[in-house]
Amino acid sequence: MEITTLGIDLAKSVFQLHGVDAEGAVVLQKKLRRGAVLDFLGKLDPCLIGMEACATSHHWARAIATLGHDVRLIPPAHVKPYVKRQKNDTADAEAICEAVSRPNMRFVPAKTLEQQSVLVLHRARGLLMRQRTMILNAIRAHLAEFGIIAAQGPHKIVALAARLRDAVIPDVPEAARAALVALADQLDSLVTAIRGIKHQLLAWHRESTASRRLATIPGVGLITATALAASVPDPSVFRSGRQFAAWLGLVPRQASSGGKDRLGHVSKMGNGYLRRPLVVGATSVARRAETNDTRTGARARSLLERKPARVVTVAIANKTARTAWAMLVRREDYRAAAKP
Repeated sequence: MEITTLGIDLAKSVFQLHGVDAEGAVVLQKKLRRGAVLDFLGKLDPCLIGMEACATSHHWARAIATLGHDVRLIPPAHVKPYVKRQKNDTADAEAICEAVSRPNMRFVPAKTLEQQSVLVLHRARGLLMRQRTMILNAIRAHLAEFGIIAAQGPHKIVALAARLRDAVIPDVPEAARAALVALADQLDSLVTAIRGIKHQLLAWHRESTASRRLATIPGVGLITATALAASVPDPSVFRSGRQFAAWLGLVPRQASSGGKDRLGHVSKMGNGYLRRPLVVGATSVARRAETNDTRTGARARSLLERKPARVVTVAIANKTARTAWAMLVRREDYRAAAKP
């Protein structure tokens, strides 16, 4: 079999392979169990292998690349147009094989073990933060059932939890107090775990030149800088900062036709995990615009005079993303614009 291009549809246990030769003729359609994939690929001559950038894809990309193959990961949304008819493993593998051979296809760089480890820290922190918010809301709601209204702020809930442990609040029955104390103990463990993950991110941030550079941009802190540095292993895959901002989803949704531009709201397309901290950081920049005497502050004040606040924050986040891309590509430090 002279296989030049191979498409692999990843799965948990059974993988589907679709291979073609130099003329595009189908020479392989095969199912393999997970444990037999690397053995089979190790017997093939080096070829172009395409896979969807989904769960476990970066692991397989690293493992298959060690066998000498040229492995490329494709965003799933870019594979879907090549599915001919029904949705099944065979059709998906054929579509992947076709998509990976397109000259204008966009690919996802495979992440290293270190980058994936940092992203695991981010995902774990996000999950723990959501659980922390849930427990805070639960304690607040349960206390309200007994006429105890907690003030705003997580630290107020922590103070009430300490009083519950000491049985200082007399209006709460013993059964309810025991349940609330259990929630408070869980809250303490979550806070400790979140603090530990933050320390690990800070240690990686200090060792990463790219992350330290990004943290100097106004509105970019530890979380945003480490997430960007780990999520974008090769910024040169984007032709411009505009394309990078569009990948993040910081551009309006288009419905243009007939030469007429119709721009809508920012859609949910793109990388939502990276977009969220960028918008939050841009909100901080917009709030401090009145006291910011740099060109960034002047631009924010000018936008706030003409546009709603949320539109301005997204515009600032878009500018931040473009700046981050330029710094990553050129490997330069942030240079603040001169005062207007």
